[in-house]
Amino acid sequence: MDKRLRNRGIVIAVVTLGSLTMMFGPWNKPKGVERTAKDFFVPARLKQNLGENIKLGLDLRGGTHLVMQVQVEEALAGLAEGNRQKVIDVLKKEGIAYKDVKTPTNIQVMVETENANDHAKIQEKLTNEFGSDWSVKTTGNSLTWSLVNSAAKQYRDQATEQAKTIIEQRINAFGLVEPIIQRTGREEDHMILLQMPGVDNPERVKELIKGQSKLELKAVEGSNYPTREAALAAVGGVEPSDKQILPVKEKKSATANPAIPAEQGFYVVEKTPIVQGADLRNAQAIPNQQGIGYQINFQLKPAAAEKFGTWTGSHIGTQLAIVLNGVIESAPTIQGQISDSGQITGNFTKEESEDLSLVLRSGALPAGIKYLEERTVGPSLGADSIRQGIIASVVGLGLVVFFMLFYYKFSGVNAVIALVLNLLILLAGLAAFGATLTLPGIAGVILLIGMAVDSNVLIFERIREELRAGKGVQSSVDTGFDKALTTIIDTHVTTIVSAAFLYLFGTGPVRGFAVTLTIGLLANLFTSVYVSRSMYMWTLNRGGRKAETLSI
Repeated sequence: MDKRLRNRGIVIAVVTLGSLTMMFGPWNKPKGVERTAKDFFVPARLKQNLGENIKLGLDLRGGTHLVMQVQVEEALAGLAEGNRQKVIDVLKKEGIAYKDVKTPTNIQVMVETENANDHAKIQEKLTNEFGSDWSVKTTGNSLTWSLVNSAAKQYRDQATEQAKTIIEQRINAFGLVEPIIQRTGREEDHMILLQMPGVDNPERVKELIKGQSKLELKAVEGSNYPTREAALAAVGGVEPSDKQILPVKEKKSATANPAIPAEQGFYVVEKTPIVQGADLRNAQAIPNQQGIGYQINFQLKPAAAEKFGTWTGSHIGTQLAIVLNGVIESAPTIQGQISDSGQITGNFTKEESEDLSLVLRSGALPAGIKYLEERTVGPSLGADSIRQGIIASVVGLGLVVFFMLFYYKFSGVNAVIALVLNLLILLAGLAAFGATLTLPGIAGVILLIGMAVDSNVLIFERIREELRAGKGVQSSVDTGFDKALTTIIDTHVTTIVSAAFLYLFGTGPVRGFAVTLTIGLLANLFTSVYVSRSMYMWTLNRGGRKAETLSI
């Protein structure tokens, strides 16, 4: 056998075996499941491996499609409230008298003063606190800082991007397969698209996405009051601007004894937290040490741990409120200095504790989430799409094979073998890159069947032209491949460029079509030029003799 032909045969064999291994190997088994020899060689496992390697999109596997809107005005309200607290702290530190500090709107902070003569001093002290994003206006005995429009737009966009990132972290930690998370609609609508293939409990995922994680550790003043009115009376009948009255989360004691009343009541706490959720380094759900339910253990970042250690060291014997989303989960008494860790106990269920710890790790959403659209694709509908897609592919493949064999005779076999190998490499490529096969992706496969034989048609027609001109068989084949090569490369490159734009600017299903198309086109360049020519070389030189005729 000719050495060049032998080398070509080795390359083709390696690509074929590699593709089969990539398709049917146990590369994507669930975590914790070991791979064994049976996973490779038992026929019953091959179908399971193929299903794990070729990921199916929402339209084929079934799942949930959600469109959410970030309530960005809440983020601006939080920004204004934070600045309000800064203003109070600065005014107290500087000893400047004031009547009240409030936020008339989501983008305004107003300081009401005793004397208008203090305005110049207040502006001087607060200029650096507000920065260039805020403009100030004086009206009577009040100063009002307003967020400028350009800065407000930037904060809204940042809130949307931050929400998208946090949702992505929560979804990935939840373990969903190939979710699609991206912004959608007009920029000013602040909408996020989420597609979750194969989700069997969409309501839990929705609650996880919307779940708030505003954790705060606050100093307690006084004792537990039975009613809000009693707590309010203890602070003079009016809630001070630097204090809060928060309820205790109602829960049974750890003994779960019905005779023991549920823990309840209200505490007066400092409004400014000692430590908050952004200071967390980690949070894990573990079984409750008392043997009932679950609790969350958390660790603090170094800077927060140092601050927390200093505070707890100087407040031994006092109570510390662990506040989650505006409700006190517990208010333990500090027995000694605490530095970098703590616990949230509340007799949570396993699912509640896991979801809460996940939300705490990913951070608090900058604003609330509102669901605008929800669509669910059932597994049966996805199965119908797969079945119809396979039928369309088989029918298209069958018609193409019939035409090639009928019109190009024995040379058509060459094209059919190259086409089958093309489809094999395509599926292996989807498995290798972890691409998701969607219904448009199946349409891309059907399109590729036609494009694959189109390259062979160009080559075969070139060969026919050379044979009609009276050239020999070997010379006609060589010339036909050489002349068709430039045209084939041009058509494939231009189509790949188009697919690249579809991928860059398209949504999930369109991207699936682009990925399938690109992998198939690259495979087609290999099969139609390299593999097809190798088969001609083998056919025309069998037995060491040059063929004088060609069935084409």
